[in-house]
Amino acid sequence: MNHPATYRDRRVVVLGLARSGVSVAKVFHALGAEVIVNDKKERELCPEADELTALGISVLCGYHPDDLVTNETALLVKNPGIPYSASPVRQAEAHGVEIVTEVEVAYWLSAAPIIGITGSNGKTTTTTWIGELLAGAGRNPIVAGNIGIPLCEAAAEATKDDWIVAELSSFQLKGTSAFRPRIALLLNVVETHLDYHGGMEDYVASKAKLFDNQTADDVAVLNWDDATCRAIADHLTAKLLPFSLYVRLDKGICIEPPFERGKDSDQEHMIVWRKEDGTEQAILPVSALGLPGRHNAGNALAAIAACLAAGVAPEAMLPALQGFRGVEHRLEYAGEFNGVNYYNDSKATNPTATTMSVGSLSAPIILIAGGLDRGSDYMELLPVFRDRLKGLVTLGETRSKLAKVAELAGLTNVRLVEPEEDAESTLRRAVREAAGLAEPGDIVLLSPACASWDMFTSFEDRGRIFKESAHTL
Repeated sequence: MNHPATYRDRRVVVLGLARSGVSVAKVFHALGAEVIVNDKKERELCPEADELTALGISVLCGYHPDDLVTNETALLVKNPGIPYSASPVRQAEAHGVEIVTEVEVAYWLSAAPIIGITGSNGKTTTTTWIGELLAGAGRNPIVAGNIGIPLCEAAAEATKDDWIVAELSSFQLKGTSAFRPRIALLLNVVETHLDYHGGMEDYVASKAKLFDNQTADDVAVLNWDDATCRAIADHLTAKLLPFSLYVRLDKGICIEPPFERGKDSDQEHMIVWRKEDGTEQAILPVSALGLPGRHNAGNALAAIAACLAAGVAPEAMLPALQGFRGVEHRLEYAGEFNGVNYYNDSKATNPTATTMSVGSLSAPIILIAGGLDRGSDYMELLPVFRDRLKGLVTLGETRSKLAKVAELAGLTNVRLVEPEEDAESTLRRAVREAAGLAEPGDIVLLSPACASWDMFTSFEDRGRIFKESAHTL
């Protein structure tokens, strides 16, 4: 696409409301485009529609018109979650209309450099941590994208003295063409979202678009412990800044001594920056980080690398590295009740995320898991179920699959929660079942290993109900 200002008096279709759709529609309307917004949900389920209608923007709810996208359409801006099989998207493809997401629009609008963060796991924690590190160093971060404010809203208010720190999904990146972040981070890649992408090839390609338009003036931060990230490094134009928990890097951010995979360690491990000139600088011990767990040490390395690339001195990062306590729904401590500690990890929407969270906790765990069935057999959870769990409560579409893995793992304290009259009642029942399996000193952990959309509108909704349920036992 071109700059949004070039669409004056031209037809722009915005597919999907929600925050990003509203933000995009306002941008193009203010710049004089003929904006039509369409959402398949009924009007009463689209509270944003009235705000746009009051501005004079055409909003169509409840169906996708057959003539929504025509030869007269200049651009289709798609909500990232809407599949490419949706009829308006197919119409756009048939008419040769360019299809983008809000990320592309925001890039054209922004006067500020962008730090783009993607990966299968750890995006939200790393994005938030980067924002904290930049703020603590006296920079001007605007955290946006999947968290914070919509990207277009951030881009509209940003100046050249700000930094936009953007969490980006594969759904968002797939709909980009010219998007160029000044600093791009790929944290890891595991099998997920295959129902949307149709396979790993498209999923990886969508993630890799983060680097497509970078130049030698930009920086690419890659996880050197991840084979897919290393493969992408072979095709970079940007300067590479790797990070690693397990490899002693000649250049980059790493641990000294490196961790050993699958092994706990009583040693003191230091985060070290090895520079281009061959010198190195110790930053702080891993044990001093504000978040526990080896996976959070990896998130810290990525955040440090991004901020070094933005010109922040290591010593300016220390308060936020030590003081950051995480974000809601990401291994969030929900309280202690009857001697049992409850943790909300609703953002764990794939087995790898659940594995990492379980590995961060030392007490006996009663796990609540299950959700949207995307076709996985969840066998990668078998070692976790066998070696780390005291009990399992399953719910959602994948409840029987997870119970089968538990059976193969020899786990006997298993409860399957059948659907009740609504999702909230079902999850509350699951929390009561987990509490019944727990004893003082144990942990009840909601870490579903699945997306929430079979029962809930979002992982935030799922996490909120879990916390309320724990507080009302």
